[in-house]
Amino acid sequence: MLKNSTDFRRVAAGTLLIVAPLLQTIAVIVDPGTWGDDREVVSYGDNPALAQLQSALYHWSWVLTAVAAFGLLHLVRRKAVVLGNIAGAMTVIGYISLSALLLGDPVEWWFGRHYPAEEAERLFNEVMDLPGVVFGFTVPWVQLAVIGLPLLTVAVWRAGETHWWVPLVVIVSNVANFFVPYGPVTVLLWTLPTLALGWIGLRILRMDRAAWASYYPVESPAPSA
Repeated sequence: MLKNSTDFRRVAAGTLLIVAPLLQTIAVIVDPGTWGDDREVVSYGDNPALAQLQSALYHWSWVLTAVAAFGLLHLVRRKAVVLGNIAGAMTVIGYISLSALLLGDPVEWWFGRHYPAEEAERLFNEVMDLPGVVFGFTVPWVQLAVIGLPLLTVAVWRAGETHWWVPLVVIVSNVANFFVPYGPVTVLLWTLPTLALGWIGLRILRMDRAAWASYYPVESPAPSA
């Protein structure tokens, strides 16, 4: 497989579309903040091992989602190209930025172990409100992930490469997260895109080499001398 670029990229794209969102679902399940005190400076301190595990899982989920977006872009080479390219760029930049913010987790955990909860939250918020953090890592970069991935699945649907329910599920999950506090319900909300993106990933894995290669543009033959 490594000797054939078509097979490697097809298998990598399909696998990442399954693995990346699955890691996010596992992360929210093991996260102490999902089930414990909604103040992470407290819940992380209650179980620092799981706190560090969930940070690593989120990190790799979001980094791999940025890579998996290139697999979705491959499916919109012929139709919905403009929407796909814009949404794909938003998704890649957004998810890389989300991953960078996870370095705040150990800071939050450390403050929670050394200060009272109120003081720990105040100190952590001061760190996260620094202009370099806000404009370098948060605004508007994190929002690009929230908007970009749903739009990218819409582009894949418009290109005729998936069913209508796939973008609908991703959109509902992302929108609902704005109104539901982070907690047990989040497990359900983040399981939904795992199923939707995993369905696309499975479809890609079932493609043969010729089907995947058919998306590549056909180059015109070089003019004769």
